[in-house]
Amino acid sequence: MMGLRRFSIGSRLTLWYLAIFALAQLIFGAGMWFILRHNLYDLVDDGLEVQVDDLKNFLQSQPKDRPLAKLQEEVTETYTAEHSGDYLEVYAENDQLIYRSAFLQAHPSALFPPDQIRRPVMRSRKIDGRPFRFALQKLIINGHTYTIEMGIQADDAVETLHLFRLYLLMFAPLVLLAAAGGGYWLSRRALSPVDALVRSAREVGGSSLNNRLQKLETGDELQRLSDTLNEMLDRIETAFLRITQFTADASHELRTPISLIRTEAELALRRSRTEAEYTESLRHILLEAERTTVLIEQLLSLARTDSGRETLHPQPIDLRQTLRAVADGWQQVALVRNVQFSEAIGGTDADAPGCFVMGDETLLRRLVDILLDNAFKYTPSPGSVRLWLESTEESVIIAVQDSGIGIDEEEQGKIFERFYRVDKARSRAQGGVGLGLAIAHWIVTQHRGSIVVESRPGEGSTFRVKLPMIPTPAQNPQPV
Repeated sequence: MMGLRRFSIGSRLTLWYLAIFALAQLIFGAGMWFILRHNLYDLVDDGLEVQVDDLKNFLQSQPKDRPLAKLQEEVTETYTAEHSGDYLEVYAENDQLIYRSAFLQAHPSALFPPDQIRRPVMRSRKIDGRPFRFALQKLIINGHTYTIEMGIQADDAVETLHLFRLYLLMFAPLVLLAAAGGGYWLSRRALSPVDALVRSAREVGGSSLNNRLQKLETGDELQRLSDTLNEMLDRIETAFLRITQFTADASHELRTPISLIRTEAELALRRSRTEAEYTESLRHILLEAERTTVLIEQLLSLARTDSGRETLHPQPIDLRQTLRAVADGWQQVALVRNVQFSEAIGGTDADAPGCFVMGDETLLRRLVDILLDNAFKYTPSPGSVRLWLESTEESVIIAVQDSGIGIDEEEQGKIFERFYRVDKARSRAQGGVGLGLAIAHWIVTQHRGSIVVESRPGEGSTFRVKLPMIPTPAQNPQPV
């Protein structure tokens, strides 16, 4: 079996095909030989039965009380002259011999003694190298019991079987050889698409991920395999390009704050400065360090999501309480930035029906923080930011509206992409690197929801997050 594995698939298919064909040929040849033998001997037996019926009719035509000697004389006179009597032997009761042909006198029967015959029997026998077929039977005629043994030559049947076996042995190797050639041709033809796939696959590399396997039109499993592999290459290319772009963007974003920190430090050390100047330089360095820390945290978060290590801990969450806690934390930010902040989340009555979703409360808080941070960041003073919560029969909608600078329509489909910034110059000054909305989109997707934006330049933006609502639990688990 180990030796067979060293062959190519085409060779193994050919050998398996040859072995199965040889086994089928052997079974077919043996089966046909036994069927032919059975039919030929049936024909011989039919001839014997005709002769036995003739003998039976002859004995029935004899008088019932005819003496044994007279019966012996009649049988001898009749069957000595007939060919059917050449291989005949007849006994009366008590094993008294009535007639035995000269041939059987020279070749005594070795089949059954007359007293052991209970039912009709057909047996083959070779005498002097010649095949015979004998019938042994008891006949009850006119109250007398006769035991007969009658034979017939079976040369034609045996010769036919011999020729059939000879032809089988003669033509079987030729047919097997033709089958081997046909099997090899079929295996090569069947596996030729695999060779085409192998040649195409060898051309795919890290610098040529846009290459695809040869498209097959065979309509079989190989075509489905090639299509599946091409779809896999599409996904790999997309992931590879995404990682490449992510690495390039991350390197660029990290290089900028590091360069600013280095430049600020070099300028501070180039000559002696006053305490106020050193304080201002350190303040700039700290600000860039904080921005770099936020960027690194966001990059690590995206890396965890891409690797599947950022897992959710879903539980029933009442979004009224979650949003109310988040909104309280942004009230101070609104005062510092001189932006009017309002929220419409629902009543404070503990018995009021809640807006429950199945989700991770930490990630949902982060989602709302990202949307509010984005709203405050792009809303100049004096402006307004509004947070509200609404529900339908099947969904809960979180909305954040601002009166900020707005987003062009052609830009709205790109803002959820990583490192994408609508206004790159303003984003750097405001601390944005284009990762917040990408993280928000991932959080919404993991909660089987959707996020859309409605915006016009100069008129502000509205982000709406739709999440599937669940029935209010019997006991509302309070956050720890």
